[in-house]
Amino acid sequence: MPFQKIQSEKVADAAVLQIELLILRGILRPGERLPSERDLSERLGMSRPSLRDAISMLQNKGLVESRANAGIFVADIMGSGFAPALVELFARHDEAVFDYIAFRRDLEALAAERAARLASDTDLRVVSEVFAKMETAHSAKDAKAEAALDAEFHLAIVEASHNVVMLHMMRSMFDMLREGVFYNRQIMFSQRTARDHLLAQHRTILTALLDRDAHAARAAVEAHLTFVEGCLRDHQTSEKHEKIAQQRFEHEKER
Repeated sequence: MPFQKIQSEKVADAAVLQIELLILRGILRPGERLPSERDLSERLGMSRPSLRDAISMLQNKGLVESRANAGIFVADIMGSGFAPALVELFARHDEAVFDYIAFRRDLEALAAERAARLASDTDLRVVSEVFAKMETAHSAKDAKAEAALDAEFHLAIVEASHNVVMLHMMRSMFDMLREGVFYNRQIMFSQRTARDHLLAQHRTILTALLDRDAHAARAAVEAHLTFVEGCLRDHQTSEKHEKIAQQRFEHEKER
């Protein structure tokens, strides 16, 4: 008969499963330090030797890494999602910028639609908290903080959509955006008119989510990223015109 005696689950295996799920669901993030061995063993209700076995298994899976005199950290499992040569190629060509925005518009519109339907009240509280911080940064005219919070706001929506594949994909894309691979987000947040529009657009997105209006949430995200695309095209055109104007000016001085 194809049956075997049931064996109780190993404590270490249970700990591995729990930490795996925390990483999969994006609760534990790449680069995040795990609690100390003593603290973590107490939280999990297991012995320290069993915890060491669990950590060893996670290291073998490539999910966590040990750093000398620093502790155990969640591995950057998406760090190799794009080869360095491809990242550099993205950075050198404007075509990648607008393809990136189109990709975000499609994926984030879907995420917002899902979040309006599937997010828990706590998920939406997180999005609301991030938006409140955006308002504070806006009032303080802190373009750098506002740009950083913009990324947090959009990722919070993706998290609230409860699709783990989309979450890890978008995190990888936003990491490159933070590093300036595609464009400098502070460009938009340094201009008052654009900043006011952006804050209003984020408020519209949040309102649609809180109203559980999936159609309005999708439309608000699409409108927002279309606006971002327009701002970037205008900025590129302005830079091009400025270079021509400088050439004209230099030539005029020499006449």
